[in-house]
Amino acid sequence: MSEVKIDKKLDIRGAVCPYTLVKSKLGVEAIEVGQVIEILLDYPEASDSIPKAMLNYGHSVLKVEKINPREWIVQVRKEVED
Repeated sequence: MSEVKIDKKLDIRGAVCPYTLVKSKLGVEAIEVGQVIEILLDYPEASDSIPKAMLNYGHSVLKVEKINPREWIVQVRKEVED
């Protein structure tokens, strides 16, 4: 499988809900349709809520991966203009 090209990285470690979702949504709004944002987070609930919200907004969730005991990366491809 080919590597996904990451167009923007967003580090929201230290943020908690609802700020994790707000920052993630703003990050997606800042990229073009078809581009991919990689979100780095450390708030456990956000590793579940952000992917669900992105799907609800009409975007594709390419990856949700726990990279260590306290951090996750979420990759989202923007599919629709906000």
